[in-house]
Parts: sequence; structure tokens; C-alpha cells
Amino acid sequence: MRHAMIMAGGSGTRLWPMSRGETPKQLIPLFKGKSLLQIAEERLEGTVDPANRWICTGQKHCEAICKSLPNFSPAQLIGEPEGRDTLNAVGFTATVLHKLDPDAIFAVLTSDHIIRPQKEFAKCLDIGFSLVEEDPTRFVTFGITPTFPSTGYGYVELGDPIGNSANVCKRFVEKPDLATAEEYVASGNFAWNSGMFVFHCKTVIDAIARMQPDSAAGLTLIGEAWETPQQQEVLDRVYPTLPKISVDYGMMEPAGSDENISICTVPMDVEWLDVGSWPSYGETLSPDKYGNCSDTTSFTIDCSRTLAVSDDPSHAITMIGCDDLCVIHTKDATLVFPASEAQRVKEMHATVDPKLQ
Repeated sequence: MRHAMIMAGGSGTRLWPMSRGETPKQLIPLFKGKSLLQIAEERLEGTVDPANRWICTGQKHCEAICKSLPNFSPAQLIGEPEGRDTLNAVGFTATVLHKLDPDAIFAVLTSDHIIRPQKEFAKCLDIGFSLVEEDPTRFVTFGITPTFPSTGYGYVELGDPIGNSANVCKRFVEKPDLATAEEYVASGNFAWNSGMFVFHCKTVIDAIARMQPDSAAGLTLIGEAWETPQQQEVLDRVYPTLPKISVDYGMMEPAGSDENISICTVPMDVEWLDVGSWPSYGETLSPDKYGNCSDTTSFTIDCSRTLAVSDDPSHAITMIGCDDLCVIHTKDATLVFPASEAQRVKEMHATVDPKLQ
């Protein structure tokens, strides 16, 4: 049976001061009153039955997610006692779903992307499910057609075609330098690694047992206790001991040389934006003729390529003679920085946010 899991465990520190401990970035209603998580869940309409949709997130966010998504039941939340990176989120989900449905095939989806059009996404997701239904040993990845030589994304190299809609995945490449990225885009044989997958639960469980035995041992204990009176006690005790490692490094890269697994990629020709920083959020807004973007009441004089964001539309943000400047306003903190320093917002979060609790 087809299932889908949305990963929603990130803290989103680069979207501080709106992203806070109790309201991470995936729950901020930045998009006409909707959050990234709500948009991610809506993308599944017509592709996966609502009863088979899951969210893997921190236990501390479960209540807020249920309020944000009233059609989701608490039983559809896979709550991590603490974050242990993406391999364990995927392994935890596979363990739970396999206990509930031994034939479960599940998509791993993100909660921090804008993906348009939805119709193309749904078509590619259906292809991914079909590939694993045909061969449960397949790991399916989705490759985004690159629009420029990004050095901030990972890449997948496309190999021989599989039918008319997929390719053998030859290798993963992490964040190349600019010259290499330019070569990749020019060749037409590379796609951006979307971070989305389709797996058969049993294949994932077996793969982690071979590749990451320490994680597998803990996940086995959690699986044995699942749906028993000891479920929460075992989860709280064991999960924090799992080694932190990403699914890319811990499973996908080793799978390339694993004779028990074949990796294939479904090219996804969509508009794909990782909303991981304030400048990337600005790319979702319509600019004026000078490149200034705003989602609130704002005024500029002799400015270009600025961004004004506020959770209070009655509070006007004004700028004079500014270029490439971001101003983020909330009721208890205002952040101002040049767009080129966006990666350092997490430093400010670590410095200031604990003092504002």
C-alpha cells in the first residue's frame, strides 16, 4: 500500500526571528496564511490516501501540528524525542509503517520547499511508487531539472533510461564548486538532488541493518515495543542514543555499491525552491521594478533588491538608499542584514533567541 511521510523536524534557525523553538519554519503562515507544512500536505491531494499520510517531527511540535492540520490525527504523527538526522527519521518511519503494513511503500517528502505545478509533482510521485511496486529493491530519487549552476545543492548523475520516465542513478555528488556545477548543467546528464525518495519499508530496514548497524539495533528495539505498553518508554530511552547521520551519507551513497539495491531517478521538471533562508523566501514574492520584495506594509526610496517581512501588517517597514538589505520584523525582535550574510542568521538565533524566551 502507498504511504507518504513528510519530514518536518527541522528548526529553521535561518528564518529567525519568526522561526522559534515552538514555531519552527514549517509552521509559520508565510504564504497567504498557509505554512510550508500545510502546502506540503496539500500537494498529496489525489496521490496518497489521507489515512496513509504521516508526518515525522519532534514530539514537542505534535500539538501545534495537529492544530495547524485539523484533518490529521495524532496517530499520524511519528514523533521523535529529539532530532537524530534524516537517516533515523527515515528508518523510524520504515519501522513503524512495516509494523502496521508489511507491504508498505512510502514516499519521503520535504516540508520546506515550494514545488509547482502540483500536477507535475503528482505525476512524478506516481511514477516513483510504480517503480518500487515493480521492484521492491529499488530506491527511487527525484531529480529536479537545474535552472542554473547552483553550488548549494547536491546533484544526481543520470544513467541509462528505465522506460520513458526514469533513469538509472549513476552517483550522488555533494555541492560541487562553480566550474563543476557549470559542467553538470551544460551536460544535461545531471539533476539537483531533491531530497525526496520512494522506498519499500522492508528494503530500508534491511539496508540500514547492513550499512548502519548501530542505528538498526536501536530501531529494532523500538519496532519490537511499538503498539505495546512499553512503546513510549522504549522510544524515549533508545531514540536519543541513535548515531546522527543523514540519509544521503548513511544509506543512499552506500546503496550505490550494494548489490541488493538499485537506485533510479525520476526527473521532475518543476519550479522548486528551498525556502531555507530569508532571501530564498523573497524569491517567492513578486518584486517591484527595482527588485524590492515585501509581504507587509513597506515603503522604499532609492532602494533595490530589498526584502521587508513582518508578522504585523499595521507596522510599516521603511528604507532609504538601501541595496540588497533584508529587514525582518516581529513583535519582540527585528533583524537587519545584507542578503549576502543570510547564512549567519543562525548565529544570531543562537546568540539572542534564548534571551527572548
